[in-house]
Amino acid sequence: MEKNTKPINVKKRIAMVAHDNKKRDLLEWARFNRGTLSHHHLFGTGTTGGLLEKELELPITQFKSGPIGGDQQVGAKIAQGEIDFLIFFWDPLEPQPHDPDIKALLRLAVLYNIPTASNRATADFIISSPLMSEEYEHPAPDLDRYKQAHRVF
Repeated sequence: MEKNTKPINVKKRIAMVAHDNKKRDLLEWARFNRGTLSHHHLFGTGTTGGLLEKELELPITQFKSGPIGGDQQVGAKIAQGEIDFLIFFWDPLEPQPHDPDIKALLRLAVLYNIPTASNRATADFIISSPLMSEEYEHPAPDLDRYKQAHRVF
């Protein structure tokens, strides 16, 4: 699949999602990184978004809760080019009733080459990258060429 690039601005659009057993971890991570996060546009699903907004005292654009469509809303924003990063602390030990939505969200993040952190260590590496404070030429898939080659419309 051919690739093209699009700029990711200095002010990144970061979606944050956490399963119930990982909300505390995400809140602690976000609190520690509040200074950096305050320079970016923040998004969150359901309860997580509300908890982050209260904890950080920063505006968080909130989607629905994951099980009632929030994961799909984030995925749609990724597909529309409106999310630059996904911080998704998911619980690998707890089955989720909306597992197909989670898989679809992660598939879209990979398809659109969105940096994705599924745990605190990866989130630390992403947020501490020098690329967080500068514009970045984001290699994105050329889906128009893919659609033409595979006759997908």
